[in-house]
Amino acid sequence: MTRGEAVKATYWIETPHELRRAAETMAGEQSTGTFVPVPGETPEVKARSGADIVRIEELEPAKTPSLPGAQPPKNADGLYRRGIVELEFPLHNFGPSIPNLMATVAGNLYELREFSGLRLLDVELPASFAQRYPGPKFGVEGTRRLAGVYGRPIIGTIVKPSIGLTVEELRLVVRELVEAGLDFIKDDELNANPTFAPLEDKVRVVMEEIERHADRTGKKAMYAFNITGDIDELRRNHDTVVRHGGTCVMVSIQSVGLAGLAYLNSFSEVPIHGHRNQWGMMTRCPALGMEFAAYQKLCRLAGADHLHVNALDSKFYESNGSVVRSVEGIRAPLFGGYACMPVLSSGQSAATAETTYRRLGTYDLMNIAGGGIMAHPGGPASGVRSMQLAWEAAIGGLDREAFAAEHAELRQALDAFSK
Repeated sequence: MTRGEAVKATYWIETPHELRRAAETMAGEQSTGTFVPVPGETPEVKARSGADIVRIEELEPAKTPSLPGAQPPKNADGLYRRGIVELEFPLHNFGPSIPNLMATVAGNLYELREFSGLRLLDVELPASFAQRYPGPKFGVEGTRRLAGVYGRPIIGTIVKPSIGLTVEELRLVVRELVEAGLDFIKDDELNANPTFAPLEDKVRVVMEEIERHADRTGKKAMYAFNITGDIDELRRNHDTVVRHGGTCVMVSIQSVGLAGLAYLNSFSEVPIHGHRNQWGMMTRCPALGMEFAAYQKLCRLAGADHLHVNALDSKFYESNGSVVRSVEGIRAPLFGGYACMPVLSSGQSAATAETTYRRLGTYDLMNIAGGGIMAHPGGPASGVRSMQLAWEAAIGGLDREAFAAEHAELRQALDAFSK
């Protein structure tokens, strides 16, 4: 049997052992080996299914471990060696299957006592994954078509309070938001199917307000309904949204899993808004978890049309450089396509548009502002208008201060939200 296609996985590691030995432990544990030699691990089996070490790059060592639990060798010198390790896994070990891929490239190796730090940096996937997973059905262009927005970002907001509104209280909030001229509105990740406001009732009320406004103005706002639930609920919840004329569904990717996302994508008739809540516990420690570079590829494969990336100067811990790299990663073609729209949210307002456009160099994104719209001194409609004006100035290369002098909504927003 020939090995054929393979998956390459790149890691940052920290270990009290020699880097070569640590890499061999990783390769063995995630393919044919275990903690002791076993009779069945013949040279033929290793040749057929063993992981190969492609590259080891030594980095500056540390004197203290990043994470507890590592067991140094008997002859330890007190250093914790750091390096970049690239492994290659034969595809026939697991096939073009995201769940089984994850068990291989991000499985038990995180628990191995040889390591005081381990992080998946990136994955390179063979063409078989593209044949198995068609990816986003709508992406940037399909989302723009449904939202009717071109030449600027899609401007949106999140329903607040995040949770607690009855359906009739929600009706009034949505009415105010669509009348303000928003392109996009989303449920908070906390609000999916509360017992006091069931999803069926929520969808009915929201779409009544959206359709009423669309009939009057011709503008139909896109609303991302949070349909997160058990696997058997996803189709039923999706169909509820589509039946009432909705144009977007949202799922918490970590909650439903990548397999759940792929299942939803197999029948979805509207864009899938991928929320990455819980991502912080997978990535915030720099010596553990994975980089967004790897994660976003898997999400796009599984069918996310939109994917959250935090935002520049947000309320979260993530650096601006990390956000920029995340957006660049999403925008880079995967298998020649798999276009996905970056979603920037947290701390957004008219005051952040200029920097965002300058750093990212694109307006093919969703710019979601909560307080930056709802807390505008002139009200939500002025908040929406201030965002539109700020992006008009940024894209057109206009002097923001001079432009704001001619537009009260932008001037008020800059005065209220500039740091």
